[in-house]
Amino acid sequence: MEAARVHAPVVRLADQQRSPLIAIKSVAKTYISASGSAVPALDNVALDIAPDEFVCIVGPSGCGKSTLLRLIAGLDRVSGGTITLASEPITGPSANVGVVFQSANLLPWMTVRDNVRLPLRVGGYRAKNEARIDALLTMVGLGSFGDKFPYELSGGMQQRVAICRALTRDPKILLMDEPFGALDALTRERMNVELQRIWQASGKTVVLITHSISEAVFLADRVVVMSARPGRILRDLKVGLDRPRAFNDVVGHPEYVKLTRTIRGLLDETEAKEDLLS
Repeated sequence: MEAARVHAPVVRLADQQRSPLIAIKSVAKTYISASGSAVPALDNVALDIAPDEFVCIVGPSGCGKSTLLRLIAGLDRVSGGTITLASEPITGPSANVGVVFQSANLLPWMTVRDNVRLPLRVGGYRAKNEARIDALLTMVGLGSFGDKFPYELSGGMQQRVAICRALTRDPKILLMDEPFGALDALTRERMNVELQRIWQASGKTVVLITHSISEAVFLADRVVVMSARPGRILRDLKVGLDRPRAFNDVVGHPEYVKLTRTIRGLLDETEAKEDLLS
């Protein structure tokens, strides 16, 4: 099988002129504990994400990755700095942002189709839009499972339903917080390939949180590496591998090996510093 090729990104004038879809500038987030003490979660985070990009964020446990995702989703407020979506400040949840969590969180008494339809029942979306729901299920390979119930699906299939539900309102952005963390290694690998296909078919901007370095390098256009808490951005690494990617082509490729080693070195270094301070 032909090895995955490294490609140099093509920079077009239109790309240089357009604004980032998500702009994160000098963002800080501090929580107040039950005892009243300040707990800094993020500090001086700055990141721009362009339309159609696939960005993965990795970092040690507790570094604020999920906090950052919640801020982008409008589920929490920044303590300092700004986050904008299409140049507009994020002040709360938006129909332009879909979120997929680690657990599929499907309602067990609803069919697959009804679970996907659920977002249309809130926020002023009253149209049934059956054609779109069927198209989404077909896109993720579940076209014949619309009348099934969650207990009849495997874990990977349930996560595909959760992805469909997040895409029901046709958002510009899909935020994913460790969506495959509970799956076994082989199912997770298959879901990585499936997510790449869904992303390419849907044309969405994707931001994915993961603890898996190999998952991040396989999926992303860029891998953002965060430090230990309070989370800061250590490196923003471009992934120069052609798409579509297959694991047999990518794993062992010099670009893949170089990036995974670089990310592992950064994470080992930040964890060592945390150990010295603890």
